[in-house]
Amino acid sequence: MRIGVMSGPERGDAAHKAARMVDDARWAEEAGFDTVWVPQVPTDFDALTAVTLMGAATSRIELGTAVVPVHAQHPVALARQALSAHAAAGGRLALGVGASHHWIVRDMLGLPYEKPAAYTRDYLEVLAAAVSGTDTVDVENDAFRVHNPLTLAPVAPLPVLVAALGPVMLRIAGERTDGTVLWMADERTVAEHVVPAITKAAESAGRPAPRIVAGIPVCVCAPHEVDAARERANRILGEAEVSPNYQRLLERGEARNVGDLCAAGDEAAVAARFRSFADAGVTDLSVRLLPIGEDRETLVASKLRTREAVAAIAAEFR
Repeated sequence: MRIGVMSGPERGDAAHKAARMVDDARWAEEAGFDTVWVPQVPTDFDALTAVTLMGAATSRIELGTAVVPVHAQHPVALARQALSAHAAAGGRLALGVGASHHWIVRDMLGLPYEKPAAYTRDYLEVLAAAVSGTDTVDVENDAFRVHNPLTLAPVAPLPVLVAALGPVMLRIAGERTDGTVLWMADERTVAEHVVPAITKAAESAGRPAPRIVAGIPVCVCAPHEVDAARERANRILGEAEVSPNYQRLLERGEARNVGDLCAAGDEAAVAARFRSFADAGVTDLSVRLLPIGEDRETLVASKLRTREAVAAIAAEFR
């Protein structure tokens, strides 16, 4: 199992966010991680711009988006941006996309969200053609009529992954992409729901075994601090409360909230949780560092403790 870390914009002004994400990527590469995953926060820094900046500051590590909402821009525009970032990063981009959620697409962007799976399928057909290196993108389906010259070819094969939670999206992911990017999926959900569905779809389409990227919060802490870590995860990462997509996914597993998904405890406990995800069929673990503390000093110390411990654990999986 490959292990990567998330680096998001979070707090601070734009200049400080950019510098911090670049520093995160440098550290992750030096620490031996496989990937840096950049979430596309709907109100904040552009993930592919972050990838471009990270690519200029690193030389080996894969740089992934987790994930870019497909409704936010035309697939040719996204392909052009992704191919440009891919080139700037020396062919190290993994493009994660997704249908997002009603509260982003409908409520924030004011766009229709009636058939997100069907729209994603049509979007991926255009996107696949656009990142393939063809001179012209010629695709007509229910959502798009595209006849667009595009001479920007990929500098290396560009993996595309799609956030897939339900059966239909998992089938689309297996048939049309290189894998899926998950959030709110515990080990049981991965083993009994995600892996069988996406693998069957990939095999039926004659595609290679899919990548299964699972994102989880992680806090290395004393045993008596585990409850505090889970409570903090629920407080700052509790998207399931407003997302039916995540609620349905949680119903398939044993976790009831993001706190239950949090790998918290000492190094041995966190390593054991990593192994359980690997045993479930996860190919890539995306670690969201979760510091705990009552003030900035203790939060920073907790983050540093967690990231150094996770780097040591990740070395065991290489």
